[in-house]
Amino acid sequence: MWRPLALAAAAAMFVAGTLAGTAAAAAPTVEINYQNPVTALPPIARPDTPSCTVTAMQHDFANSYGQPFTGTLAPPAACPGPWSKVVLDWSGNAAGRQYDRLAGVWIGGSEVFRTSTPEPDPAGISWHVDQDISAFIPLLRTPQPLVVDLGNNVDSTYTGIYHMTMTVTYYQADKRHPQAAHSDVVVPISQSTSAPGWWGLTKGQTASTTVTLPRNTESADLQLYARGGGCEEFWYSNVPDSYAASHASDGLCGGGTYREVQVMVDGKAAGTAQPFPAIYTGGISPLMWRPIPSIDAFRTQPYDLDLTPFAGLLADGKPHTVTLVPPSDITDTWLMDGSLFVNVDAASAQTSGAVTQDTITPSPAVDYKVATQTDGSDLITAAVTRDWTVAGYVDTSHGRVSTSVTQHTAYTNSNDIAQGGTVQTVKQQDSGWTETTTTDGPGLGHRQARRDTWSYPIAMTSTYVPGATSDSYTVDGQVSVARHLTSTEADHGNAWKPVSTVDDQVRAKGNLQRVNSVVTAADGSDSELYVGTDRSGCYGHYIAADHGYVTQDFQTGCR
Repeated sequence: MWRPLALAAAAAMFVAGTLAGTAAAAAPTVEINYQNPVTALPPIARPDTPSCTVTAMQHDFANSYGQPFTGTLAPPAACPGPWSKVVLDWSGNAAGRQYDRLAGVWIGGSEVFRTSTPEPDPAGISWHVDQDISAFIPLLRTPQPLVVDLGNNVDSTYTGIYHMTMTVTYYQADKRHPQAAHSDVVVPISQSTSAPGWWGLTKGQTASTTVTLPRNTESADLQLYARGGGCEEFWYSNVPDSYAASHASDGLCGGGTYREVQVMVDGKAAGTAQPFPAIYTGGISPLMWRPIPSIDAFRTQPYDLDLTPFAGLLADGKPHTVTLVPPSDITDTWLMDGSLFVNVDAASAQTSGAVTQDTITPSPAVDYKVATQTDGSDLITAAVTRDWTVAGYVDTSHGRVSTSVTQHTAYTNSNDIAQGGTVQTVKQQDSGWTETTTTDGPGLGHRQARRDTWSYPIAMTSTYVPGATSDSYTVDGQVSVARHLTSTEADHGNAWKPVSTVDDQVRAKGNLQRVNSVVTAADGSDSELYVGTDRSGCYGHYIAADHGYVTQDFQTGCR
């Protein structure tokens, strides 16, 4: 029997482009087209300074698996820098029928942008995403290899070709718009500078890069991309291996629901991150995401891991190994890579130091419990609490700098499986905080602390009702997913002060009905509320859509 979520993903192929912009009609409704995709995300703020735009790529991705676009990105002579900001613009259009596709952009071997495509309709759609890539200025100053990967297949059934354009705009700095903050050195943690840099990792595999950092290294931060595919696309709805084996006819994916990724330095655990439950534009039920995609579908947010406790060791001028470790119980592939951002002590030719504490253990064993309910469904629950600390110091020209990184994770998941796996209801809460404390100088010295919190709640229901024939079925899906982030800072002796907040929530539902290979009903609705604050102010945006067209779109106040 088809697994409902797997069937929903497959159903996207049959109905790509089936949501349209007509007025609400009595069910059943079969929509044909839909408006161009939109999101509530804030656009990248751009300074009012002289700028130069370089067209880095214009390319059609048709039968493009294993055939990425390659080229060279060089800074424009008319805008030599310094730059107050550098922005990547990603624009596309497509028509016909096609899957959602994952894409990535690498400059000098560093992944600077990860995204996925919307599913087109027969009339055609276009969309745009922007990304601030100022953090990569150390690479952007000189010509670098450019790689863009968007694997796609085109045939007589799946006709959509993704016509993509990518530009990079360099904004000159001036007195009102100083040079963008960035590290001194960027080191790719990827497998290639001339091909897509991500590694496809399966259970038990890891990926390592050998790096040699400057001898005066003072700090190091890793920006990590990690995303699952196949059965790992809906990892938050997977069941334990023992349950999957005993219910093999239900077609459920195993591996359980708990996921974390790890980073190691020279074989020692250095940090962990909880992945966000990203959903592609064809995920669960494809009609849900037209025209508003889920969080992380268009502008995927990487994970930041502070590796400064290891900086003293990495500054010895010798080769060191950085290893990326996918979740331990996966049943399919995770695509992972990243970039290491390094700052140096300009007044010193050599720094040194040591790791003084490391309590990170391997990914925790999860105690899954299965209980049969009175209605005959099976309720599978899981809970994990995880705490660790990594600390170290670096001796610099301005004294000893000690850094401690402490993380707390609280995770719960309930997964209700009913009617032979055709009805699945998931509620997951993944939350926690990371506190980074830096002490500069003798004794207590000058103490600074930063606390970053996250919360990734998701609630999902998927229902698959088989029809009289193998080509007849109904798929219903409903999702609420959110990302809540806060950052606060404190100086020695002072109270915590807010730095930034993000509250991004998407709600969506969709229906697809197919009778003897003919789509007889297809419709959906979705909404997104984004509210973000930082030192520059706040941004709030709400969008709602029905039948594939926006019904509400307005700026909101900040909470």
